[in-house]
Amino acid sequence: MFNILCVVGSRRKNGNTAILVKEAMKAFDAEDVKAELIFLEDYNFESCNGCNGCQNSFECVIDDDMQKIYPKIFNSDAIILGSPTYFYNITAETKAFIDRCFCLDFFDEDDRSVWISINDVGKQKYATVISVAEQHSEKDMGVTPEVMKDSLESIGYRVIDVVKALGLFSAGEAAHDINALRDAYNAGEKLLRTLRLRKKIETLVQNKNFR
Repeated sequence: MFNILCVVGSRRKNGNTAILVKEAMKAFDAEDVKAELIFLEDYNFESCNGCNGCQNSFECVIDDDMQKIYPKIFNSDAIILGSPTYFYNITAETKAFIDRCFCLDFFDEDDRSVWISINDVGKQKYATVISVAEQHSEKDMGVTPEVMKDSLESIGYRVIDVVKALGLFSAGEAAHDINALRDAYNAGEKLLRTLRLRKKIETLVQNKNFR
């Protein structure tokens, strides 16, 4: 069974980001997948305060609703992270979520350029990013897709696909955008295919007698 966590960083539960994340999830309608959708708006949590209290435990010391999300992250094989573009960047909720994942990285005491993620230990994890902007030029999306992609990679995820949905402003508009819906669904399907391929290779490795 594959566990996939789908995270919406928009306050609009019926907005364009939510629609596209849900469209990606349609590819997970299979017996070997358990997908969970969460809206960051439903959780009350702070941003990272830089205290470094997590650096010996991989556990954030701030006691708020992120403590409810961490187990979902740990127990998932993959994540889909979606955010609309606000002033050329991700939403405040998405940024706070990413910042609080800082506890998943561990740094060498003497050289902070040496670091490793908890996701580097054990099975490889995968991710898909979905970014939305009202403008029609990719330039006006700013750093939204890159911030999500680079941040997830820094905590040990291999980002399989990045969806860039442009020209979406009115709430629910994405439901009628054939190209955006197709890109989101294909991204979900690619993520699932990657997980299944990993399982296939794991089985081959287990059955192979390496000398």
